[in-house]
Amino acid sequence: MFPTVARVLDLDVVSRGLPEVVAGKEHLERPVRWVHVSELPDVAGMLQGGELILTTGIALPGDRDGLANYVRDLAEVGVAGLVVEFGRRYFDNLPRALVHAAEQRGLPLIVLRRELRFVAVTEAVHALVVNAQLEELRSSEEIHQTFNELAVEGAEPVEVVQQVSRMAGAPVVLENLSHQVLAYDTGGQNAQVLLAGWEPRSRGVRPAGRTGHDPRTGWLVTQVGARGHDWGRLVLIGAPSSARQDAAPATASHRHTMLLERAAATLALNRLLVRDRESLERQTHRTLLSGILTHALTVSDVALRASALGVPLEGRRLVGVVLRQRRGTAPAALEAQARLRDFTETAAAAVREKRLTALVGALDDEAVGLLVSLGPRDDEHTALEGFASSLRRLLLEAEEPEPVVAVGSSVGAVRDARRTLVEATQVADAALHDAPASGARSASYYRLPDVRLRGLLHLLRDDARLQTYVERELGPLLAYDAEHNSQLIQMLRVYLEQGRNKSAAADAAHLSRPSFYDRLHKVERVLGVDLDQVESCLSLHVAMLALDAVRR
Repeated sequence: MFPTVARVLDLDVVSRGLPEVVAGKEHLERPVRWVHVSELPDVAGMLQGGELILTTGIALPGDRDGLANYVRDLAEVGVAGLVVEFGRRYFDNLPRALVHAAEQRGLPLIVLRRELRFVAVTEAVHALVVNAQLEELRSSEEIHQTFNELAVEGAEPVEVVQQVSRMAGAPVVLENLSHQVLAYDTGGQNAQVLLAGWEPRSRGVRPAGRTGHDPRTGWLVTQVGARGHDWGRLVLIGAPSSARQDAAPATASHRHTMLLERAAATLALNRLLVRDRESLERQTHRTLLSGILTHALTVSDVALRASALGVPLEGRRLVGVVLRQRRGTAPAALEAQARLRDFTETAAAAVREKRLTALVGALDDEAVGLLVSLGPRDDEHTALEGFASSLRRLLLEAEEPEPVVAVGSSVGAVRDARRTLVEATQVADAALHDAPASGARSASYYRLPDVRLRGLLHLLRDDARLQTYVERELGPLLAYDAEHNSQLIQMLRVYLEQGRNKSAAADAAHLSRPSFYDRLHKVERVLGVDLDQVESCLSLHVAMLALDAVRR
Protein backbone atom coordinates (compact mmCIF):
# COMPACT_ATOMS: atom_id res chain seq x y z
CA MET A 1 0.00 0.00 0.00
CA PHE A 2 2.92 2.39 0.75
CA PRO A 3 5.58 3.63 -1.68
CA THR A 4 9.09 2.27 -1.20
CA VAL A 5 12.29 4.25 -0.55
CA ALA A 6 13.30 3.57 -4.16
CA ARG A 7 9.97 4.92 -5.41
CA VAL A 8 10.43 8.09 -3.35
CA LEU A 9 13.91 8.65 -4.77
CA ASP A 10 12.46 8.46 -8.30
CA LEU A 11 10.04 11.33 -7.67
CA ASP A 12 10.84 14.46 -9.68
CA VAL A 13 10.81 16.63 -6.57
CA VAL A 14 13.46 14.39 -4.97
CA SER A 15 15.56 13.70 -8.06
CA ARG A 16 16.21 17.44 -8.38
CA GLY A 17 18.27 17.13 -5.21
CA LEU A 18 20.63 14.66 -6.93
CA PRO A 19 20.12 11.86 -4.37
CA GLU A 20 22.88 9.30 -3.88
CA VAL A 21 22.58 6.13 -1.84
CA VAL A 22 25.73 5.71 0.27
CA ALA A 23 24.60 2.82 2.51
CA GLY A 24 21.88 0.17 2.71
CA LYS A 25 21.37 -0.16 -1.04
CA GLU A 26 19.95 -3.66 -0.54
CA HIS A 27 17.04 -2.30 1.52
CA LEU A 28 15.51 0.31 -0.78
CA GLU A 29 12.29 -1.74 -1.05
CA ARG A 30 11.28 -0.76 2.46
CA PRO A 31 7.82 0.86 2.52
CA VAL A 32 7.60 4.54 3.47
CA ARG A 33 4.65 5.14 5.75
CA TRP A 34 5.37 8.84 6.35
CA VAL A 35 8.04 11.52 5.88
CA HIS A 36 9.40 13.21 9.00
CA VAL A 37 11.67 16.27 9.02
CA SER A 38 13.83 16.54 12.12
CA GLU A 39 17.22 17.82 13.26
CA LEU A 40 16.98 16.25 16.71
CA PRO A 41 19.59 13.63 17.58
CA ASP A 42 17.05 11.80 19.79
CA VAL A 43 14.19 11.83 17.27
CA ALA A 44 13.80 8.01 17.46
CA GLY A 45 11.66 8.36 20.58
CA MET A 46 9.02 10.24 18.57
CA LEU A 47 8.75 7.69 15.76
CA GLN A 48 6.58 4.63 15.19
CA GLY A 49 8.41 2.96 12.31
CA GLY A 50 8.20 3.27 8.55
CA GLU A 51 9.19 6.96 8.47
CA LEU A 52 11.66 8.46 6.01
CA ILE A 53 13.78 10.97 7.96
CA LEU A 54 14.85 14.22 6.26
CA THR A 55 17.63 16.21 7.94
CA THR A 56 20.48 18.62 7.24
CA GLY A 57 22.50 16.93 10.01
CA ILE A 58 23.16 20.23 11.71
CA ALA A 59 22.50 18.84 15.19
CA LEU A 60 23.88 15.34 14.77
CA PRO A 61 26.57 14.14 17.19
CA GLY A 62 30.15 14.84 16.21
CA ASP A 63 31.75 11.75 17.70
CA ARG A 64 31.84 8.19 16.37
CA ASP A 65 29.85 6.64 19.24
CA GLY A 66 27.19 9.31 19.09
CA LEU A 67 26.62 8.76 15.37
CA ALA A 68 26.54 4.97 15.86
CA ASN A 69 23.96 5.33 18.64
CA TYR A 70 21.87 7.68 16.47
CA VAL A 71 21.74 5.12 13.62
CA ARG A 72 21.11 2.28 16.06
CA ASP A 73 18.09 4.04 17.56
CA LEU A 74 16.62 4.74 14.10
CA ALA A 75 17.15 1.16 12.96
CA GLU A 76 15.59 -0.31 16.11
CA VAL A 77 12.43 1.79 15.78
CA GLY A 78 12.14 0.62 12.15
CA VAL A 79 12.55 3.79 10.09
CA ALA A 80 12.49 3.32 6.33
CA GLY A 81 15.57 5.41 5.64
CA LEU A 82 17.65 8.50 6.45
CA VAL A 83 18.13 11.37 3.97
CA VAL A 84 20.85 13.97 4.71
CA GLU A 85 21.03 17.21 2.74
CA PHE A 86 24.46 18.74 2.06
CA GLY A 87 25.04 22.46 2.57
CA ARG A 88 24.58 23.13 6.30
CA ARG A 89 26.66 20.66 8.30
CA TYR A 90 28.12 18.39 5.64
CA PHE A 91 29.30 19.45 2.19
CA ASP A 92 31.05 16.73 0.21
CA ASN A 93 31.03 13.59 2.35
CA LEU A 94 29.27 12.17 5.38
CA PRO A 95 31.30 11.00 8.38
CA ARG A 96 32.64 7.49 7.90
CA ALA A 97 31.22 6.48 11.26
CA LEU A 98 27.71 7.43 10.10
CA VAL A 99 28.03 5.56 6.79
CA HIS A 100 29.58 2.52 8.46
CA ALA A 101 26.86 2.36 11.13
CA ALA A 102 24.07 2.62 8.52
CA GLU A 103 25.65 -0.13 6.43
CA GLN A 104 26.01 -2.37 9.46
CA ARG A 105 22.39 -1.82 10.49
CA GLY A 106 20.99 -2.19 6.95
CA LEU A 107 19.54 1.33 7.07
CA PRO A 108 19.23 3.09 3.70
CA LEU A 109 21.33 6.28 3.93
CA ILE A 110 20.90 8.86 1.14
CA VAL A 111 22.62 12.20 0.58
CA LEU A 112 21.16 15.14 -1.35
CA ARG A 113 23.91 17.03 -3.13
CA ARG A 114 21.60 19.91 -3.97
CA GLU A 115 19.31 21.73 -1.56
CA LEU A 116 15.58 20.98 -1.70
CA ARG A 117 12.45 22.37 -0.12
CA PHE A 118 11.67 19.65 2.39
CA VAL A 119 8.01 20.65 2.47
CA ALA A 120 7.74 19.84 -1.26
CA VAL A 121 9.13 16.37 -0.59
CA THR A 122 6.72 15.69 2.27
CA GLU A 123 3.75 16.88 0.21
CA ALA A 124 4.67 14.66 -2.73
CA VAL A 125 5.27 11.54 -0.63
CA HIS A 126 2.21 12.06 1.54
CA ALA A 127 0.10 12.43 -1.60
CA LEU A 128 1.37 9.01 -2.72
CA VAL A 129 0.51 7.50 0.66
CA VAL A 130 -2.97 8.99 0.78
CA ASN A 131 -3.74 8.00 -2.81
CA ALA A 132 -2.55 4.47 -2.10
CA GLN A 133 -4.80 4.30 0.95
CA LEU A 134 -7.77 5.55 -1.06
CA GLU A 135 -7.07 2.96 -3.74
CA GLU A 136 -6.90 0.31 -1.04
CA LEU A 137 -10.31 1.40 0.25
CA ARG A 138 -11.79 1.26 -3.23
CA SER A 139 -10.31 -2.19 -3.75
CA SER A 140 -11.67 -3.36 -0.39
CA GLU A 141 -15.15 -2.10 -1.25
CA GLU A 142 -15.05 -3.84 -4.63
CA ILE A 143 -13.98 -7.14 -3.04
CA HIS A 144 -16.64 -7.05 -0.33
CA GLN A 145 -19.40 -6.10 -2.76
CA THR A 146 -18.41 -8.84 -5.21
CA PHE A 147 -18.32 -11.62 -2.66
CA ASN A 148 -21.44 -10.42 -0.87
CA GLU A 149 -23.29 -10.84 -4.16
CA LEU A 150 -21.79 -14.31 -4.65
CA ALA A 151 -22.84 -15.30 -1.14
CA VAL A 152 -26.41 -14.05 -1.62
CA GLU A 153 -26.69 -15.84 -4.95
CA GLY A 154 -25.41 -19.09 -3.41
CA ALA A 155 -22.57 -19.33 -5.91
CA GLU A 156 -20.92 -22.70 -6.42
CA PRO A 157 -17.28 -23.13 -5.31
CA VAL A 158 -16.03 -23.08 -8.89
CA GLU A 159 -17.66 -19.66 -9.42
CA VAL A 160 -15.99 -18.27 -6.30
CA VAL A 161 -12.62 -19.65 -7.34
CA GLN A 162 -12.99 -18.18 -10.84
CA GLN A 163 -13.81 -14.77 -9.38
CA VAL A 164 -10.73 -14.83 -7.14
CA SER A 165 -8.54 -15.75 -10.09
CA ARG A 166 -9.96 -12.93 -12.22
CA MET A 167 -9.48 -10.31 -9.50
CA ALA A 168 -5.98 -11.50 -8.55
CA GLY A 169 -4.79 -12.20 -12.08
CA ALA A 170 -3.27 -15.49 -10.94
CA PRO A 171 -4.17 -19.20 -10.65
CA VAL A 172 -6.31 -20.24 -7.68
CA VAL A 173 -6.92 -23.72 -6.26
CA LEU A 174 -9.44 -24.94 -3.68
CA GLU A 175 -8.30 -28.17 -2.00
CA ASN A 176 -9.53 -30.38 0.82
CA LEU A 177 -7.58 -31.31 3.96
CA SER A 178 -5.96 -34.20 2.11
CA HIS A 179 -4.56 -31.77 -0.47
CA GLN A 180 -6.86 -32.93 -3.25
CA VAL A 181 -8.13 -30.34 -5.73
CA LEU A 182 -11.85 -29.56 -5.42
CA ALA A 183 -11.96 -26.61 -7.83
CA TYR A 184 -9.44 -24.48 -9.67
CA ASP A 185 -8.93 -21.71 -12.18
CA THR A 186 -5.70 -21.59 -14.15
CA GLY A 187 -5.66 -17.82 -14.57
CA GLY A 188 -4.60 -18.33 -18.17
CA GLN A 189 -1.84 -20.82 -17.37
CA ASN A 190 -1.56 -24.46 -18.44
CA ALA A 191 -3.78 -26.67 -16.29
CA GLN A 192 -1.50 -29.70 -16.50
CA VAL A 193 1.47 -27.68 -15.33
CA LEU A 194 -0.55 -26.08 -12.55
CA LEU A 195 -1.87 -29.36 -11.12
CA ALA A 196 1.08 -31.67 -11.82
CA GLY A 197 2.17 -33.37 -8.60
CA TRP A 198 -0.24 -31.19 -6.66
CA GLU A 199 -0.50 -33.28 -3.50
CA PRO A 200 3.24 -33.47 -2.65
CA ARG A 201 3.74 -29.84 -3.64
CA SER A 202 0.89 -28.69 -1.46
CA ARG A 203 2.04 -30.79 1.49
CA GLY A 204 5.31 -28.89 1.42
CA VAL A 205 3.56 -25.53 1.92
CA ARG A 206 2.64 -25.07 5.57
CA PRO A 207 2.51 -21.36 6.43
CA ALA A 208 1.82 -20.35 10.02
CA GLY A 209 -1.63 -19.06 10.98
CA ARG A 210 -4.96 -19.35 9.20
CA THR A 211 -3.63 -17.19 6.37
CA GLY A 212 0.01 -17.19 5.43
CA HIS A 213 2.46 -16.58 2.60
CA ASP A 214 5.15 -19.06 1.61
CA PRO A 215 8.13 -17.07 0.23
CA ARG A 216 9.72 -20.16 -1.30
CA THR A 217 6.81 -20.95 -3.63
CA GLY A 218 5.03 -17.60 -3.66
CA TRP A 219 1.82 -19.30 -2.52
CA LEU A 220 -0.71 -17.40 -0.41
CA VAL A 221 -2.82 -19.89 1.57
CA THR A 222 -5.87 -19.51 3.80
CA GLN A 223 -7.97 -22.08 5.65
CA VAL A 224 -11.61 -22.62 4.62
CA GLY A 225 -14.21 -23.61 7.20
CA ALA A 226 -16.89 -22.41 9.57
CA ARG A 227 -17.93 -22.93 13.17
CA GLY A 228 -14.48 -24.12 14.09
CA HIS A 229 -14.42 -26.93 11.51
CA ASP A 230 -11.99 -26.41 8.63
CA TRP A 231 -12.56 -28.53 5.54
CA GLY A 232 -10.09 -27.16 3.01
CA ARG A 233 -7.57 -24.55 1.89
CA LEU A 234 -7.77 -21.82 -0.74
CA VAL A 235 -4.46 -21.22 -2.52
CA LEU A 236 -3.38 -18.26 -4.64
CA ILE A 237 -0.44 -19.37 -6.78
CA GLY A 238 1.94 -16.42 -6.78
CA ALA A 239 0.95 -12.88 -7.70
CA PRO A 240 1.30 -10.74 -10.84
CA SER A 241 4.40 -8.58 -11.03
CA SER A 242 2.36 -5.38 -11.18
CA ALA A 243 1.09 -6.06 -7.69
CA ARG A 244 4.63 -6.22 -6.34
CA GLN A 245 6.28 -3.18 -7.78
CA ASP A 246 6.01 -1.30 -4.48
CA ALA A 247 6.43 -4.24 -2.11
CA ALA A 248 9.08 -6.74 -1.14
CA PRO A 249 8.84 -9.77 -3.45
CA ALA A 250 8.81 -12.18 -0.49
CA THR A 251 5.53 -10.88 0.89
CA ALA A 252 1.92 -11.04 -0.26
CA SER A 253 0.00 -7.83 -0.82
CA HIS A 254 -2.68 -6.75 1.61
CA ARG A 255 -5.20 -6.76 -1.24
CA HIS A 256 -4.50 -10.37 -2.14
CA THR A 257 -4.73 -11.43 1.49
CA MET A 258 -8.07 -9.67 1.90
CA LEU A 259 -9.32 -11.12 -1.41
CA LEU A 260 -8.43 -14.68 -0.44
CA GLU A 261 -9.88 -14.44 3.07
CA ARG A 262 -13.15 -12.93 1.80
CA ALA A 263 -13.47 -15.70 -0.78
CA ALA A 264 -12.81 -18.34 1.89
CA ALA A 265 -15.59 -16.85 4.03
CA THR A 266 -17.97 -16.99 1.06
CA LEU A 267 -17.10 -20.64 0.41
CA ALA A 268 -17.66 -21.52 4.06
CA LEU A 269 -20.98 -19.67 4.18
CA ASN A 270 -22.33 -21.21 0.99
CA ARG A 271 -21.50 -24.68 2.26
CA LEU A 272 -23.81 -24.05 5.22
CA LEU A 273 -26.76 -23.04 3.06
CA VAL A 274 -29.43 -25.62 2.22
CA ARG A 275 -31.16 -24.96 -1.05
CA ASP A 276 -33.97 -27.33 -1.81
CA ARG A 277 -37.56 -26.87 -2.90
CA GLU A 278 -40.14 -29.50 -2.10
CA SER A 279 -43.81 -30.01 -1.30
CA LEU A 280 -45.08 -29.01 2.11
CA GLU A 281 -45.60 -32.67 3.07
CA ARG A 282 -42.09 -33.65 2.03
CA GLN A 283 -40.68 -30.58 3.75
CA THR A 284 -42.42 -31.57 6.98
CA HIS A 285 -41.10 -35.11 6.70
CA ARG A 286 -37.62 -33.78 5.96
CA THR A 287 -37.77 -31.53 9.01
CA LEU A 288 -38.54 -34.53 11.21
CA LEU A 289 -35.78 -36.65 9.65
CA SER A 290 -33.35 -33.77 10.05
CA GLY A 291 -34.44 -33.30 13.64
CA ILE A 292 -33.70 -36.97 14.33
CA LEU A 293 -30.25 -36.82 12.70
CA THR A 294 -29.15 -33.56 14.31
CA HIS A 295 -30.82 -34.04 17.71
CA ALA A 296 -32.63 -30.76 17.07
CA LEU A 297 -35.89 -32.36 18.26
CA THR A 298 -36.48 -34.37 21.41
CA VAL A 299 -37.67 -37.97 21.20
CA SER A 300 -41.11 -36.97 22.43
CA ASP A 301 -41.38 -34.14 19.87
CA VAL A 302 -40.46 -36.49 17.03
CA ALA A 303 -42.95 -39.11 18.11
CA LEU A 304 -45.70 -36.54 18.57
CA ARG A 305 -45.19 -34.77 15.26
CA ALA A 306 -44.82 -38.02 13.32
CA SER A 307 -48.02 -39.39 14.83
CA ALA A 308 -49.81 -36.20 13.81
CA LEU A 309 -48.61 -36.85 10.24
CA GLY A 310 -50.05 -40.36 10.30
CA VAL A 311 -46.71 -42.09 10.87
CA PRO A 312 -46.77 -43.69 14.33
CA LEU A 313 -43.27 -44.46 15.64
CA GLU A 314 -43.77 -45.57 19.24
CA GLY A 315 -44.10 -49.28 19.95
CA ARG A 316 -42.97 -50.20 16.42
CA ARG A 317 -39.84 -51.47 14.67
CA LEU A 318 -38.08 -48.65 12.81
CA VAL A 319 -35.80 -49.15 9.81
CA GLY A 320 -33.73 -46.41 8.19
CA VAL A 321 -33.52 -46.45 4.39
CA VAL A 322 -31.41 -44.14 2.22
CA LEU A 323 -31.74 -43.85 -1.55
CA ARG A 324 -29.16 -42.50 -3.99
CA GLN A 325 -29.21 -42.37 -7.77
CA ARG A 326 -26.16 -43.21 -9.88
CA ARG A 327 -25.47 -40.51 -12.47
CA GLY A 328 -22.61 -40.03 -14.89
CA THR A 329 -22.33 -36.24 -14.83
CA ALA A 330 -23.45 -33.70 -12.27
CA PRO A 331 -26.46 -31.67 -13.45
CA ALA A 332 -26.82 -27.93 -13.01
CA ALA A 333 -28.02 -26.70 -9.61
CA LEU A 334 -31.64 -26.03 -10.59
CA GLU A 335 -31.88 -29.27 -12.53
CA ALA A 336 -30.44 -31.18 -9.57
CA GLN A 337 -33.05 -29.67 -7.25
CA ALA A 338 -35.86 -30.66 -9.61
CA ARG A 339 -34.54 -34.22 -9.94
CA LEU A 340 -34.20 -34.57 -6.18
CA ARG A 341 -37.76 -33.34 -5.69
CA ASP A 342 -39.08 -35.82 -8.29
CA PHE A 343 -36.98 -38.62 -6.81
CA THR A 344 -38.42 -37.92 -3.34
CA GLU A 345 -41.98 -37.94 -4.62
CA THR A 346 -41.34 -41.21 -6.47
CA ALA A 347 -40.05 -42.79 -3.24
CA ALA A 348 -43.18 -41.57 -1.43
CA ALA A 349 -45.32 -43.08 -4.18
CA ALA A 350 -43.57 -46.44 -3.79
CA VAL A 351 -44.27 -46.30 -0.04
CA ARG A 352 -47.96 -45.66 -0.67
CA GLU A 353 -48.15 -48.38 -3.33
CA LYS A 354 -46.88 -51.00 -0.88
CA ARG A 355 -49.07 -49.62 1.92
CA LEU A 356 -46.07 -48.94 4.13
CA THR A 357 -45.86 -46.34 6.86
CA ALA A 358 -42.79 -44.12 6.66
CA LEU A 359 -41.32 -40.64 6.88
CA VAL A 360 -39.93 -39.72 3.44
CA GLY A 361 -37.80 -36.65 2.74
CA ALA A 362 -34.58 -35.34 1.24
CA LEU A 363 -31.52 -35.68 3.48
CA ASP A 364 -29.14 -33.54 1.39
CA ASP A 365 -28.73 -32.43 -2.22
CA GLU A 366 -28.48 -36.02 -3.48
CA ALA A 367 -30.05 -38.46 -1.01
CA VAL A 368 -33.59 -39.34 0.02
CA GLY A 369 -34.17 -40.81 3.45
CA LEU A 370 -36.95 -42.97 4.84
CA LEU A 371 -37.78 -44.04 8.35
CA VAL A 372 -40.00 -47.07 7.83
CA SER A 373 -42.34 -47.92 10.69
CA LEU A 374 -43.22 -51.65 10.82
CA GLY A 375 -45.98 -53.23 12.87
CA PRO A 376 -45.59 -56.48 14.85
CA ARG A 377 -47.00 -58.57 11.98
CA ASP A 378 -44.96 -56.94 9.20
CA ASP A 379 -42.05 -58.97 7.82
CA GLU A 380 -39.06 -56.65 7.44
CA HIS A 381 -37.45 -58.36 4.45
CA THR A 382 -40.72 -58.67 2.56
CA ALA A 383 -41.58 -55.01 3.16
CA LEU A 384 -38.16 -53.78 2.03
CA GLU A 385 -38.03 -56.05 -1.03
CA GLY A 386 -41.50 -54.91 -2.06
CA PHE A 387 -40.58 -51.23 -1.65
CA ALA A 388 -37.32 -51.60 -3.61
CA SER A 389 -39.07 -53.44 -6.42
CA SER A 390 -41.83 -50.85 -6.64
CA LEU A 391 -39.34 -47.96 -6.59
CA ARG A 392 -37.28 -49.44 -9.41
CA ARG A 393 -40.39 -50.01 -11.53
CA LEU A 394 -41.59 -46.43 -11.05
CA LEU A 395 -38.16 -45.06 -11.91
CA LEU A 396 -37.92 -47.31 -14.96
CA GLU A 397 -41.26 -45.97 -16.19
CA ALA A 398 -39.89 -42.46 -15.76
CA GLU A 399 -36.70 -43.50 -17.61
CA GLU A 400 -34.58 -42.82 -14.56
CA PRO A 401 -31.55 -44.96 -13.58
CA GLU A 402 -31.71 -47.71 -10.97
CA PRO A 403 -30.96 -46.31 -7.51
CA VAL A 404 -28.89 -47.57 -4.61
CA VAL A 405 -31.21 -48.73 -1.83
CA ALA A 406 -29.38 -48.92 1.50
CA VAL A 407 -30.91 -50.18 4.74
CA GLY A 408 -29.82 -49.79 8.34
CA SER A 409 -30.39 -52.19 11.21
CA SER A 410 -33.90 -52.17 12.65
CA VAL A 411 -34.41 -50.59 16.08
CA GLY A 412 -37.23 -50.82 18.57
CA ALA A 413 -37.38 -47.28 19.96
CA VAL A 414 -37.64 -43.74 18.64
CA ARG A 415 -34.50 -42.75 20.56
CA ASP A 416 -32.54 -45.21 18.37
CA ALA A 417 -33.96 -43.95 15.06
CA ARG A 418 -30.89 -41.83 14.39
CA ARG A 419 -28.64 -44.90 14.57
CA THR A 420 -30.49 -46.76 11.82
CA LEU A 421 -30.62 -43.66 9.59
CA VAL A 422 -26.92 -42.95 10.01
CA GLU A 423 -26.06 -46.57 9.26
CA ALA A 424 -28.20 -46.51 6.12
CA THR A 425 -26.49 -43.29 5.02
CA GLN A 426 -23.09 -44.88 5.46
CA VAL A 427 -24.10 -47.95 3.51
CA ALA A 428 -25.65 -45.88 0.70
CA ASP A 429 -22.62 -43.67 0.15
CA ALA A 430 -20.24 -46.60 0.29
CA ALA A 431 -22.34 -48.74 -2.05
CA LEU A 432 -22.74 -45.86 -4.50
CA HIS A 433 -19.00 -45.76 -5.15
CA ASP A 434 -17.83 -49.21 -4.05
CA ALA A 435 -20.72 -51.46 -4.97
CA PRO A 436 -20.07 -55.11 -4.05
CA ALA A 437 -19.54 -57.58 -6.84
CA SER A 438 -22.51 -59.23 -8.49
CA GLY A 439 -24.06 -61.81 -6.23
CA ALA A 440 -22.54 -60.28 -3.07
CA ARG A 441 -25.97 -59.49 -1.65
CA SER A 442 -28.93 -61.71 -1.22
CA ALA A 443 -31.54 -58.93 -1.49
CA SER A 444 -32.33 -55.99 -3.77
CA TYR A 445 -30.91 -53.58 -1.21
CA TYR A 446 -27.60 -53.09 0.58
CA ARG A 447 -26.85 -53.53 4.27
CA LEU A 448 -23.72 -52.90 6.27
CA PRO A 449 -22.18 -56.40 5.81
CA ASP A 450 -22.23 -55.79 2.04
CA VAL A 451 -19.82 -52.84 2.13
CA ARG A 452 -17.54 -53.59 5.13
CA LEU A 453 -14.63 -51.37 6.24
CA ARG A 454 -13.40 -50.13 2.87
CA GLY A 455 -16.86 -48.98 1.94
CA LEU A 456 -17.34 -47.26 5.27
CA LEU A 457 -14.07 -45.36 4.92
CA HIS A 458 -15.01 -44.38 1.38
CA LEU A 459 -18.19 -42.89 2.76
CA LEU A 460 -16.25 -40.81 5.26
CA ARG A 461 -13.59 -39.66 2.78
CA ASP A 462 -14.85 -36.05 2.68
CA ASP A 463 -15.11 -35.78 6.46
CA ALA A 464 -12.45 -33.41 7.80
CA ARG A 465 -12.05 -35.61 10.87
CA LEU A 466 -11.06 -38.62 8.77
CA GLN A 467 -8.70 -36.51 6.68
CA THR A 468 -7.17 -35.15 9.88
CA TYR A 469 -6.73 -38.74 11.12
CA VAL A 470 -4.95 -39.73 7.89
CA GLU A 471 -2.68 -36.68 8.13
CA ARG A 472 -1.87 -37.40 11.76
CA GLU A 473 -1.03 -41.05 11.10
CA LEU A 474 0.62 -40.85 7.66
CA GLY A 475 1.30 -37.14 7.00
CA PRO A 476 4.98 -37.19 8.10
CA LEU A 477 5.68 -40.23 5.91
CA LEU A 478 3.92 -38.72 2.88
CA ALA A 479 5.86 -35.48 3.38
CA TYR A 480 9.13 -37.42 3.69
CA ASP A 481 8.42 -39.29 0.43
CA ALA A 482 7.59 -36.03 -1.34
CA GLU A 483 10.79 -34.36 -0.11
CA HIS A 484 13.18 -37.28 -0.71
CA ASN A 485 11.44 -38.87 -3.72
CA SER A 486 11.27 -42.14 -1.77
CA GLN A 487 8.67 -44.91 -1.58
CA LEU A 488 8.41 -45.52 2.15
CA ILE A 489 4.61 -45.33 2.08
CA GLN A 490 4.60 -48.19 -0.42
CA MET A 491 6.94 -50.24 1.81
CA LEU A 492 4.57 -49.73 4.73
CA ARG A 493 1.61 -50.75 2.55
CA VAL A 494 3.31 -53.97 1.44
CA TYR A 495 4.26 -54.80 5.03
CA LEU A 496 0.69 -54.33 6.28
CA GLU A 497 -0.88 -56.18 3.35
CA GLN A 498 1.41 -59.15 4.04
CA GLY A 499 0.07 -59.44 7.58
CA ARG A 500 3.25 -57.99 9.16
CA ASN A 501 5.29 -60.88 7.78
CA LYS A 502 8.61 -59.18 7.01
CA SER A 503 10.00 -62.01 4.89
CA ALA A 504 6.88 -62.25 2.75
CA ALA A 505 6.74 -58.44 2.49
CA ALA A 506 10.37 -58.27 1.31
CA ASP A 507 9.61 -60.83 -1.40
CA ALA A 508 6.47 -58.95 -2.42
CA ALA A 509 8.47 -55.71 -2.65
CA HIS A 510 11.18 -57.46 -4.72
CA LEU A 511 13.87 -56.39 -2.26
CA SER A 512 16.46 -58.19 -0.23
CA ARG A 513 15.50 -58.68 3.37
CA PRO A 514 18.23 -56.37 4.80
CA SER A 515 17.24 -53.62 2.35
CA PHE A 516 13.54 -54.01 3.13
CA TYR A 517 14.19 -54.11 6.88
CA ASP A 518 16.21 -50.90 6.58
CA ARG A 519 13.28 -49.18 4.89
CA LEU A 520 10.92 -50.34 7.64
CA HIS A 521 13.26 -48.84 10.25
CA LYS A 522 13.12 -45.54 8.35
CA VAL A 523 9.32 -45.72 8.43
CA GLU A 524 9.45 -46.20 12.20
CA ARG A 525 11.80 -43.24 12.65
CA VAL A 526 9.75 -40.92 10.45
CA LEU A 527 6.42 -41.84 12.06
CA GLY A 528 7.78 -42.37 15.57
CA VAL A 529 6.04 -45.75 15.92
CA ASP A 530 6.98 -49.36 16.69
CA LEU A 531 5.83 -51.61 13.86
CA ASP A 532 6.05 -54.62 16.15
CA GLN A 533 3.07 -53.31 18.09
CA VAL A 534 -0.22 -54.70 16.80
CA GLU A 535 -2.26 -51.63 17.78
CA SER A 536 0.12 -49.27 15.95
CA CYS A 537 -0.07 -51.37 12.81
CA LEU A 538 -3.85 -51.58 13.05
CA SER A 539 -4.09 -47.79 13.28
CA LEU A 540 -1.73 -47.37 10.33
CA HIS A 541 -3.62 -49.96 8.28
CA VAL A 542 -6.93 -48.17 8.82
CA ALA A 543 -5.24 -44.86 7.92
CA MET A 544 -3.86 -46.47 4.74
CA LEU A 545 -7.31 -47.69 3.72
CA ALA A 546 -8.70 -44.24 4.49
CA LEU A 547 -5.96 -42.64 2.36
CA ASP A 548 -6.98 -44.86 -0.56
CA ALA A 549 -10.60 -43.82 -0.07
CA VAL A 550 -9.67 -40.13 0.06
CA ARG A 551 -7.50 -40.34 -3.05
CA ARG A 552 -10.02 -42.33 -5.09
